[in-house]
Amino acid sequence: MLVSNQKVKFTVHGEPVGKQRPKFSRRGNHVHTYTPDKTVNYENLIRLEYSSQCGDFSFPKDTGIRMNIEAYFSIPKSASRKKSALMLDKQIRPTKKPDSDNIIKIIADSLNGIAYHDDSQIVSCMFDKYYGSQACVTVSICEADDS
Repeated sequence: MLVSNQKVKFTVHGEPVGKQRPKFSRRGNHVHTYTPDKTVNYENLIRLEYSSQCGDFSFPKDTGIRMNIEAYFSIPKSASRKKSALMLDKQIRPTKKPDSDNIIKIIADSLNGIAYHDDSQIVSCMFDKYYGSQACVTVSICEADDS
């Protein structure tokens, strides 16, 4: 948790979740579109964690921003001790779902109107997947001209 000089950093605990596609259901002659519960719940968790760790800080509307996302997945229980050590040492990285673009999308969309006016302000985004001792997603956001 960090808020300083136009930079924020926060952590969302739990397994990373990707943005799911909208679902459709038919009710008589009408088709109803809705967002899956898993997506809605994770978006709410992201907003809650941002607010509790970064307060009400928001980047100005005309500011380009850089986002850095690190997704940490739990080590599978079936992994050997040797393999687990390599995973913790970042020598073996997850190549499983959710896809990186879906994780980026759910985080960027969740922070609309909270951390920034609109996710169109994101001009640079770095993303990494790792295994970790605890599953979580860490998000850092700063002005694009800052390092």
